[in-house]
Amino acid sequence: FTRNPAIGTNEFYGEFLINAQGEDVVAGIRTPQELTKAAREAHGGGCELPSLEEAMPEIFAELSGVRHKLEQHYKDMQDIEFTIQQGRLYMLQTRTGKRTTPAALCVAVQMAKEGLISKQEAVMRLKPESLDQLLHPMLDPDAPKRVLAKGLPASPGAACGRVVFTADEAERLGKEGEAVLLVRIETSPEDIHGIHAAKGILTTRGGMTSHAAVVARGMGRPCVSGAGAVRVDYAAQALYIGDLVVKSGETLTIDGGAGEVILGEVPTVPPQLSGDFGTIMSWADDLRRMRVRANAETPMDAKAALEFGADGIGLVRTEHMFFEGDRIVAMREMILALDEAGRRAACAKLLKMQRDDMTELFLIMDGLPVTVRLLDPPLHEFLPHTEQEMASVAAAAKLPLERVRRRAAELQEANPMLGHRGCRLAITYPEICEMQARAVFEAALEAGRRSKSGKTPVAEVMVPLVATVQEIEILKAVIERTAESVQQEQGAKLAYRIGTMIELPRAALQAGAIAKTTEFFSFGTNDLTQTTWGLSRDDAGGFLPEYKAKGIVDGDPFVSLDQDGVGELIRIAAQRGRAVRPGLKLGICGEHGGDPASIHFCERVGLDYVSCSPFRVPIARLAAAQAAVRAAEERKAPEATRTSPPVGGA
Repeated sequence: FTRNPAIGTNEFYGEFLINAQGEDVVAGIRTPQELTKAAREAHGGGCELPSLEEAMPEIFAELSGVRHKLEQHYKDMQDIEFTIQQGRLYMLQTRTGKRTTPAALCVAVQMAKEGLISKQEAVMRLKPESLDQLLHPMLDPDAPKRVLAKGLPASPGAACGRVVFTADEAERLGKEGEAVLLVRIETSPEDIHGIHAAKGILTTRGGMTSHAAVVARGMGRPCVSGAGAVRVDYAAQALYIGDLVVKSGETLTIDGGAGEVILGEVPTVPPQLSGDFGTIMSWADDLRRMRVRANAETPMDAKAALEFGADGIGLVRTEHMFFEGDRIVAMREMILALDEAGRRAACAKLLKMQRDDMTELFLIMDGLPVTVRLLDPPLHEFLPHTEQEMASVAAAAKLPLERVRRRAAELQEANPMLGHRGCRLAITYPEICEMQARAVFEAALEAGRRSKSGKTPVAEVMVPLVATVQEIEILKAVIERTAESVQQEQGAKLAYRIGTMIELPRAALQAGAIAKTTEFFSFGTNDLTQTTWGLSRDDAGGFLPEYKAKGIVDGDPFVSLDQDGVGELIRIAAQRGRAVRPGLKLGICGEHGGDPASIHFCERVGLDYVSCSPFRVPIARLAAAQAAVRAAEERKAPEATRTSPPVGGA
């Protein structure tokens, strides 16, 4: 190799054998000799045979010259084969050398600095998805492993730990310093504290955008979801894979990048971020047009997003702030309240929690945009299920337990994902919208007062699941009234924007009318994909592989955007929205915001930003740069070669 294929350093790397054929070198029958003296010495006293540099210095010098000539010609690291016969060097073959991700990064940066390639070409050579290997621990490729089952690669990275079946147990053992693997049939908001504590998550149900997958990606936790061959028995505290039984406390390893469930402990390799990573990211930022924001609602997520170079927060899922401890009790108290007075009492408890959390997010982001989505809980995710949970809500609300039971039964829905959620909740109970708007605006003013940089937060309030103009008009009036009240009470001016999520086909088709009332659109492509396809993202994994095998779909539309169907709705909404409001800001905040192919589509349509989980931000930054370069090349190309022209302005 003309450079080190493992780490990318500019050093001649290879082996040779005297009195042998090339096959003997790769077959492992004999121990080969090193090409260079430095490599032989690096092996210590165990390598007594001379290197080619020492044994045949003239031939080595000639080979080194060929090495440099090949790189100058091909502008890339080469994998070469040669032979020496009767004192003469013969070159047999050269091809582009395979390399690890750290090596690819190093080679690209070094060659740009050496003047062999441009910075733009260095950026274009890298595969954005491969950066995952630099951001998460990975399995040692040389370690043996016994794969027991396969599921979906829901969140990259490798994790090993003792198997636990409850979030409480994961939290308890995590506090004691134990590495644990949380195994569930499926996760819910009530498991959030266990997901925090676990090294990784394994579920037997759910797809790439299930609760476990989305939360794990946001936290940077490895996750394998939808491992259908695994059967979990909570009562027995065990899981079954065929005839194998794994009990609570025994060790498993998961590979979230490959979707593998592995017996026992497999060694991992820690993530490595070199200076070359920062260099390539800086070059990518110079090339990209779209901004890259993060989906974040905890201080930990927000700080991680900043460290990975996010340009702001594109989605604060406010309901995710209420999953733990007393918070979920207060949330349930609000949902289960029998009247407005009961809801306002619960909202008063939530107000302080929401305001404190939002203040911290605004301070961390230090003047960068923060888009706060109003509550969007499908009610079934927050309803109490056990007697103990119902008793907690009854005690907090000072209500008889039977009334809480009855109210919980009344709120059960046949299809909660299309039920009383999103803006429908705020339309029915405007006091919830008031509380949230007040929390956001008071937090923005408080953060402005406490900001060390003097930067004023800009709060972007986003209304979810809008289908009609009337919905956004009603809630915009509530939000503006609340903003006016807060400004009068505090004697201060607010900077804020009101926008909506486009996550229903009707909203996309009515984008022109909706744009008259809003300042920005954020395409919620998780729900837009569900409602366009009529697919449940939690259940589609059971049959989509068959669809892919039969050529019905190219891939999972929840992983990479369906550009022909869902993408057409986005194009329509972008065109109609900007026809009415030319400066309309457009973004995307579904899981597709971190998918390179989807990001290329967003560039062609002219979106202003993508938003993804914090650990996908570097991938999105690189993909956005490559998308901008390719879009510019398409604009220069003849009309017939263009794939899809940009729509609207940026």
